[in-house]
Amino acid sequence: MSRVTNRADNGSVDGTLSTKNITNEWLQHLLHQREKDCMENYVLVGSDSSSENGTFSQGLVCPRVWDGWNCWNQTAAGSIAFAPCPGFVPGFVPTKYGHKTCLNDGTWFRHVLTNNIWSNYTNCVDMADLQWRRMVITLYESGYLISVCALIISLVIFYSFKCLECTRVRIHKHLFVSFIISNMLWMAFYRLVVDSPGVLIRSPNWCKVLHIVVHYFMVANYFWMFCEGFYLHTLLVLAFIRSDSSLLKGFYIFGWGGPLIPILLYVYYRANDDDKNHACWVDESGWNYILSIPVCVSLVLSLAFLINILRVLVRKLKDNQRNFTNVCRRNSSVGAITDNHLSLRKAVRATLILIPLLGLHYLLIPFRPNQGSPEAYIYDVVSAAVASLQGFCVSLLFCFCNSEVLMVFRRKFCHRNRHTPKSPTFQPENSCAPTSMSIMVSRKASALCTEEQQM
Repeated sequence: MSRVTNRADNGSVDGTLSTKNITNEWLQHLLHQREKDCMENYVLVGSDSSSENGTFSQGLVCPRVWDGWNCWNQTAAGSIAFAPCPGFVPGFVPTKYGHKTCLNDGTWFRHVLTNNIWSNYTNCVDMADLQWRRMVITLYESGYLISVCALIISLVIFYSFKCLECTRVRIHKHLFVSFIISNMLWMAFYRLVVDSPGVLIRSPNWCKVLHIVVHYFMVANYFWMFCEGFYLHTLLVLAFIRSDSSLLKGFYIFGWGGPLIPILLYVYYRANDDDKNHACWVDESGWNYILSIPVCVSLVLSLAFLINILRVLVRKLKDNQRNFTNVCRRNSSVGAITDNHLSLRKAVRATLILIPLLGLHYLLIPFRPNQGSPEAYIYDVVSAAVASLQGFCVSLLFCFCNSEVLMVFRRKFCHRNRHTPKSPTFQPENSCAPTSMSIMVSRKASALCTEEQQM
């Protein structure tokens, strides 16, 4: 069998054609026109010979055929025809070539599973890049799955123990819900759209709707992170805020209603942009800044909240240290100073724990190294792990490792083992005064929770 006999003629779709500069309707029209041209050329070429059976005076040939993407010329039996890879197929490299095998009996090779005439486009894919991208997507999916399971368990705990109910936990619940829905939608988007080239080429309306819903909950997730930071900042800095009910209403409107404004603007402009209204909107467009700007603003404000929280904590602890110094001198002991330094370190460490809660690690993600560089591969893995496991980290820090939650479980365990009231671990069943917050940033939060539970 000869290696190369001919290449598909100008009846094939231009290999340089890209999904970045075509619309789905225009592509369908182009393919239909190219198919028509392909068949008409077939009639012209075979008009002076018995081409219906693929027999010419020169010998057996495979007839001209249109496979949906390319038009393949008549090819001598026992040879291989080549055609440029269609550039409009996501993941294909337009500079490479697909091939089609003409068997010795003058018929095109048929796939062993489908028994249909088959064009081999496997060489069109950069397999190393494809395997790497699939590995990264698998890492995303695994992290999202772990986060969703942990967040669901956390919500069950928060809803099961009414004594944990307070403004801070209510905000946690909404943040956890936004994480769960966002992560599940991203997993569905990867499976149904990103991993389905046929869907990307057809670009049906349902995949665009899924794209819109995914990005709505993504923005809502960022907005609820901002609500967490704003509330903690309010507890520490703005001592005059006492109406948590009105604050919660504002959070509900901002967290769930706020994303509607940028999403509606994004949908309007993206849908009316013919150059970007294709491939289920997975390609980046100039309209993505409509979503990026509010997200970046919320992250910058959250960073400002974190810095101010840390500043206030350090200042208060220094004030306490001055008060303890006189006592230590009178008692000729340095124990109090040592304890105060330990409290300072705990406060700083606990404040840094707020980074995953406020999503501040996303501030580093835009600084992506050059594609193909060794740093880019490290960046892909780190960003996938950090982004997908954020929900797990939040549930771990603010539920599973929360001192109030742990205390509730201890009381539950002690109650089942029928501890007596004299037991140091026993507390009355109705008692649920919170201990120090798991993040240990303020005694005000504990006091507010206690007041709410007593109402």
